[in-house]
Amino acid sequence: MIYLDYQATTPLAPEVAKAMQPWIEEKFANPHSPSRWGNEAEAAIEVGRKRVETAMGLTGGSLAFTGSATEALNWALKGSAEKAPKGRNRIITVATEHAAVLDTCEWLAAGGIDLTVLPVQPDGRLDLDLLSRELDERVLLVAVMQVNNEIGVTQPITEIADMAHACGALMLCDAVQAFGRVELCKGPDLVAVSAHKIYGPKGIGALWIRKGAEPAPFIHGGGQERGLRSGTLSPALCVGFGAAAKLAEERQHRDYDHVQKLWGAATRALGKGWIINGSTNHRYPGNLNIRREGLDGARLIADLRDIAFSLGSACASGSGRPSHVLRALGLDYRQARSSIRLGFGRYTKQKELVEACHQIAAHAHAQEKLDA
Repeated sequence: MIYLDYQATTPLAPEVAKAMQPWIEEKFANPHSPSRWGNEAEAAIEVGRKRVETAMGLTGGSLAFTGSATEALNWALKGSAEKAPKGRNRIITVATEHAAVLDTCEWLAAGGIDLTVLPVQPDGRLDLDLLSRELDERVLLVAVMQVNNEIGVTQPITEIADMAHACGALMLCDAVQAFGRVELCKGPDLVAVSAHKIYGPKGIGALWIRKGAEPAPFIHGGGQERGLRSGTLSPALCVGFGAAAKLAEERQHRDYDHVQKLWGAATRALGKGWIINGSTNHRYPGNLNIRREGLDGARLIADLRDIAFSLGSACASGSGRPSHVLRALGLDYRQARSSIRLGFGRYTKQKELVEACHQIAAHAHAQEKLDA
């Protein structure tokens, strides 16, 4: 199989698997136990935490581990709303955000939060003038992701954070697709990240919290994570996240150069007739979201079972609905259904990517002949 679905998840790095192994087998103690073994497990977790914090490169805050980035985003939004100062009842977000943000915002809106979902321009970027017109003293929080999970388009997070702060609001950044791949933008008060997007294990994420911006606890029952988040932490997962973060920090520039070369190879191998969805200037090059007139993307995936790629977000792929991100760009139903996402990264070989793109192009051409 040729794996081209790096936005859905990344392979586990061998170095990460090796680091986790002792904590899966003999080092099984509860890290919150006062025993010597428990203390050892707790120390390993703190090493992992420090490695993630260092790799993020943010200052003035600290990191809390969560069960996923989805939990981290839910916590940031619901916990901030719970602690909202009087008179601040608005949340502003963007139509291309991940469902973990949009669905949570809709849930909060049902409970009384005044929600504004801003549109994007045809290239997927937010119009900062439009944001500026929406900001006022009632805004509690602005939520914008750094790198879009479906189309790879980047947003000017530092500028957005500055604008939010100027009116006294918090800024939340979903940095799941950015962390370990590009430098994280400075400025946000709350930043969500995930281990399995950076060659780490599934089942663990984190929320970086600027001092003074702590959300109310989301999960209760022990307060193990700095009194803010309850639940027994997994030393294996925390160690794995730390090892993946350290490796990502060391390899970030090499990895980026690699995917940039792969982007060029992929676009050449696909040939003519493809349109790139979203900005080509402001994007992460390991995400190639493309469409072809008349293509049936779902049929293409079914025909090419030895190549792993997707129609969009793995979280929404079973819904049967076209991508909300592509619709937000202004694509109609047919255009959205004719789009596919190719994701590549550290372990993608150029030869296999080119071979996959040749097969994708050939099957797309065959569809055109059949449908003609």
